[in-house]
Amino acid sequence: MATMVPPVKLKWLEHLNSSWITEDSESIATREGVAILYSKLVSNKEVIPLPQQVLCLKGPQLPDFERESLSSDEQDHYLDALLSSQLALAKMVCSDSPFAGALRKRLLVLQRVFYALSNKYHDKGKVKQQQHSPESSSGSADVHSVSERPRSSTDALIEMGVRTGLSLLFALLRQSWMMPVSGPGLSLCNDVIHTAIEVVSSLPPLSLANESKIPPMGLDCLSQVTTFLKGVTIPNSGADTLGRRLASELLLGLAAQRGSLRYLLEWIEMALGASAVVNTMEKSKLLSSQEGMISFDCFMTILMQMRRSLGSSADRSQWREPTRTSDGLCSLYEAALCLFEEVCRMASDYSRTCASPDSIQTGDAPIVSETCEVYVWGSNSSHQLVEGTQEKILQPKLAPSFSDAQTIEAGQYCTFVISTDGSVRACGKGSYGRLGLGDSNNQSTLKKLTFEPHRSIKKVSSSKGSDGHTLAFTTEGEVFSWGDGDYGKLGHGNSSTQKYPKLIQGPLQGKVCTFFLDLKIIRCSGVNDCYLFC
Repeated sequence: MATMVPPVKLKWLEHLNSSWITEDSESIATREGVAILYSKLVSNKEVIPLPQQVLCLKGPQLPDFERESLSSDEQDHYLDALLSSQLALAKMVCSDSPFAGALRKRLLVLQRVFYALSNKYHDKGKVKQQQHSPESSSGSADVHSVSERPRSSTDALIEMGVRTGLSLLFALLRQSWMMPVSGPGLSLCNDVIHTAIEVVSSLPPLSLANESKIPPMGLDCLSQVTTFLKGVTIPNSGADTLGRRLASELLLGLAAQRGSLRYLLEWIEMALGASAVVNTMEKSKLLSSQEGMISFDCFMTILMQMRRSLGSSADRSQWREPTRTSDGLCSLYEAALCLFEEVCRMASDYSRTCASPDSIQTGDAPIVSETCEVYVWGSNSSHQLVEGTQEKILQPKLAPSFSDAQTIEAGQYCTFVISTDGSVRACGKGSYGRLGLGDSNNQSTLKKLTFEPHRSIKKVSSSKGSDGHTLAFTTEGEVFSWGDGDYGKLGHGNSSTQKYPKLIQGPLQGKVCTFFLDLKIIRCSGVNDCYLFC
């Protein structure tokens, strides 16, 4: 009797996709790297070992050849049975070899990375895991691409109803604008658009950003609504002044929720086009003073939301804001310029992250000139200084790896770097998960941390004399923690080690942290100001 390598059950966790996307794919080529990543799968309970299968190696029942005489057919039958038994034994031994085990682990890791990438970037042909039953003897799972299911008659009827309904709604709205308003208040079409604005404003930020999660019919509806609203914003569209303004605000809200550069630029193009038509018509006839305007509060709410979520590094005094009129409005032209400046600033912040330390070491010119010089010295026993070997650095040495650092925090045998885009990278000793990279391995090069939900980090403070734990302060006033959790030092209500950055909630939920002092004092504002001592 012998035991085979046990089969496993696969259970991919959606919230871990982002961390798998950032994994170094080159490490999968080495057996050590595969072992580390496979251990991560097991620790995250994405790979669950099933009960081991017991294989009976008892061969075929053979006759007593000394006492029995067998025909040639019977001899062939018993010979085939023996060969089949030996073949099954050889397959079992080969499948249980170190090479086969490492190969299966490598395939599972590749399946996990492929699933994460496919789930994030592919709009169609989503990949789902086909889990094996406990009776499976291979110990792995197959991945099948689930093609888009064929449309049924019900789907066709629903699509016809939606398209017909939208066409009817657009026709009614145009007709309502052409009819005189019988009483005070909003007209029918303006009331509908105003309700749509309230719905879009109530959604969480970037609710429409992941188009792979939106069915094709939903994307088609968004396209039709956007096309209709763009036609409404033009002064000669037939809509009244309020209707054109509400259409511009709804278009801006949808562009912000979709979170794509394409839709933001389309809104800027629309605003500039509408402003040009207004300027042309002003030369020929008198227009309303509210023509070519948008709500100042509506525009600034969306603009500030973008700045907060992306952690813009620009000085607040340099931010452009449109001129607010006494009616609470602002010019579409000025709003378009402000939004375009913000898009350029976002692009500049992003471009800083494209300059890799490798390009600096090889002498290539960095993409942007906004870099800094960082010198390191002292103990490098756990590669916390990144440079060279693990020998001490006795004199200050220029470290190109830290060239894009905005803030550097030296912890207990580890180093954290905050870049200008608000991201955090770490290197050095990894015991107790102090680096926040999901494991306890030492890291010889700077590696980016993953924050769930995504946040821009303003300050990091790491312990200097314990087994290693760290706090991170976000631009939104939230606090994350990770590392050694003894004595409840992480603030998660337990003493467990936390290997990934985790948002501290409990008493901090609903409060905004406004002051942060080196793992000692955090000042929070909420109903009442409070001070937390860590």
